[in-house]
Amino acid sequence: MAEQLNPLAEDRALLGRTSTAERVSDILRSRIAEGFFPPGTRLSEDSIGGALGVSRNTLREAFRLLTHERLLVHELNRGVFVRVLTVEDVEDIYRTRGLVECAVVRGLGEPPYGLDALAAAVEEGLGAAREGDWKRVGTANIHFHRELVALAGSARTDELMRSVFAELRLAFHVVDDPKRLHEPYLARNRQILQALETGERVEAEKLLAVYLEDSLERVVEVYRRRVSSAP
Repeated sequence: MAEQLNPLAEDRALLGRTSTAERVSDILRSRIAEGFFPPGTRLSEDSIGGALGVSRNTLREAFRLLTHERLLVHELNRGVFVRVLTVEDVEDIYRTRGLVECAVVRGLGEPPYGLDALAAAVEEGLGAAREGDWKRVGTANIHFHRELVALAGSARTDELMRSVFAELRLAFHVVDDPKRLHEPYLARNRQILQALETGERVEAEKLLAVYLEDSLERVVEVYRRRVSSAP
């Protein structure tokens, strides 16, 4: 837990004098999405509240908000834990991603598109792969899809997908071979980017749809194996 709390102490400055449960939930959601709190982690009110410098009531409200987003779960007499997803959860996450991400690409209109942030996410993933940091590759992959959604220019869509991508990170955590999961998608992210750079919106959508189908199959395969091997 100490390792996970160190970044939270850095986030404390973001709260300023107008700290709210919403800002705390934003920070915790981001940290879940970046992989600092794996599924099943018990979140200590004292430790996290101390790291962020917020009251117990504020933290509890933030926990409530994230529980509503299905990122946390409250267990009676045990505390608050990062949620462990089911196979059905994973399938629903990818169903939502397919509906939203493909619609964003389909609705882009005529090129050129503002692709600098998308290109930066591709380079982030490639750099992490060269260093063998596959957890960071997973984070870069989520950044890629977040920036893809951001091309819609819709704050509502960004907000909707923010919690979906945080849930996706929970799914990535159960994968026992992150390199096998993430490596194929480095090239595929670049292919989608290149299609958009050349204005081939239809081709980009096709690439994305197949990408999401293949990723779902890989992640669900792991989940089903875990379920079948559970005592």
